[in-house]
Amino acid sequence: MGRKYRMKNTERVPVRQPDRVLSYFENQRPVLAVVTVSGLIYNLGLVVGPWFEGQLAQYLLGILNGNETFAAMAALCAGYLIAIAVVQGSRFIKRLYVRKFANNINRSMKQVLYANLVRKDKVELEQAGTGTLMTKAISDVDACAEGMRKFTTEIFDTGIALLAYAVMLLGYDWRLALLCLVFAPISYYIAEQMKTLVQRTGAANKESTGRLSAATLDRVSGALTYRVYGCEPQRDAAYEACLQDYERTAVKAGLPVAAMPPLYGVISTTGVLFIFTFGARNVAGTGWAAWDIAAFTTFLSCFGKLAVKSSHAAKLFNAVQKAQVSWGRIKPLMRQPDPLPEEIPAKPETLTVNKLGFAYRGGAPVLQDVTFTAQPGRIFGITGAVACGKSTLGKAFLCELPYTGSIQYGGREMAGMTDAERCGVVGYLGHDPELLSDSIRNNILLGRDDDAWKYLRAVCLEDEVKAMPNGLDTRVGDGGVRLSGGQQQ
Repeated sequence: MGRKYRMKNTERVPVRQPDRVLSYFENQRPVLAVVTVSGLIYNLGLVVGPWFEGQLAQYLLGILNGNETFAAMAALCAGYLIAIAVVQGSRFIKRLYVRKFANNINRSMKQVLYANLVRKDKVELEQAGTGTLMTKAISDVDACAEGMRKFTTEIFDTGIALLAYAVMLLGYDWRLALLCLVFAPISYYIAEQMKTLVQRTGAANKESTGRLSAATLDRVSGALTYRVYGCEPQRDAAYEACLQDYERTAVKAGLPVAAMPPLYGVISTTGVLFIFTFGARNVAGTGWAAWDIAAFTTFLSCFGKLAVKSSHAAKLFNAVQKAQVSWGRIKPLMRQPDPLPEEIPAKPETLTVNKLGFAYRGGAPVLQDVTFTAQPGRIFGITGAVACGKSTLGKAFLCELPYTGSIQYGGREMAGMTDAERCGVVGYLGHDPELLSDSIRNNILLGRDDDAWKYLRAVCLEDEVKAMPNGLDTRVGDGGVRLSGGQQQ
C-alpha cells in the first residue's frame, strides 16, 4: 500500500462583494502590505543607482587627474554593491508577493465563478454555450488576474519610481527636467486613445475563442459519430473556419498592444536631446545650473531609467483595457453564490405519473401519455430499444425542462417542489459520470475533510477499492478510464 495523502480543505476567506474589483484587493491586505513595504524600498532605492553611477564617473575622472585614490574608488564600489543588493533583494520579495497576490485573486475569482455555474440550471448553461463558459472560466479569469497583477506591479515599479526619478531630476535642474518630462504625457494620451480599439478587438477575440472552444469540444466528443456517418470533411471544414476566425481576431487584438510600446518608448526618450544640449552647457558653466561630470552622468542615467518606466506606464493602460473586457464578460457570474439548500430527505410516499409527455427543446416528443403508479418499496425496470426514451424518463423527474401531464410524489407535483425538496426525492445517475483525473479519494471528497470509506460502503464498493494497488489513492485515469463502467457510476 502506497503512502496516503489527504487533500487539504482549500477554502479561503470569502470575498465580501465579488462583483467589485476593489473587494479582491481588500481581501488580500496582508499580502499587499508586504508588497507595499518591499515595493517602496525597491523603487525609492532605484534613485541610488544613478547617484552612484555619477559618483563613480567623477571618481574615475579624479583618479585620471591624480585627485582621487584607488582605495576611495574601491570603497565607493563596495557601497554601490551593497545598495544594489538591498534594492534587488526588496525587488525579489515584492515580485514574489505580487505573484502570490495574483494567484490568490485567480483562485478566488474561479471559486466564485464555478460556484455560480454549478447553481445554474441546465437550460441556462446550454443557452450560454460550452465554449463561451470555458473561455470565461479559464481565459477571462486569467486575463483579469493578470491585469490586476500588472496594475499592482506598475503602481510601484512605474508610479513610485517615476515620482522618485522626477524629484531627483528636478533637484538637479528643474528647468531642464520640465523640458525632458513634457513628452511622457504624450505617450499616456496616445495609450488612452487606443482604449476603444483595444477593447473592441479584445472582445471580438474572446467571442471567437469561445466559438473555437465549442467547436473543438464538439469535434473531439463527436469524432466517432462523424466518422461513422461520413461527416468528417464537413466538420473539418467548419472547424478550420473557426480556427481561421480565431487567428484573425487574435492578430487584430494583439497588434495594438504589441506594436505600440516601442512608439511609447521613442516618445518618452525624446527628451534626451535636451539633456545633450542644455546639460552640456551646465557642465561648461553657461547653462541654468552648475554641473560637474557626476551631475551630468546622474541626470542622464536617471532620465534614461525614467523614460523606460514611462513607456511601461503607457503599456499598462493597454493591459488594463484588455482586462476590462474580460471583467465585463464574467461580471454577471461574479456575485455572492447563494447558499446550497440543505437536502430534505423525503418520507416514503406513492409516486403517480399521469399522461406524462416530454420533449427536448426544439425537438419532437420523446415521451407521450406515460402513466403508472409506484408504491413505496417497489422497484421498476424500464426496458426498450436504443434511444426509445428510457434515460429521458429518468430525466423528466429532475424537472430541468418542462413536461406535460403530471408527476406527483405524495400528492405534490414535483415541478412545484423546491430544489432541496426535489433532491430529497430523486437521485439520477446518467451514462457519463464526470470524474477527475485524480485519486478515488479526491473524486469522492472533492476537497472536503471527510471519511471516503462510508460512501464506498454505501454503494458496496469498499472491498473492490481495498483490493486496488493503492486503495483510496488509486488514480482513476482520464475521465475514469481505469475503472469499469459500473465502478465509474
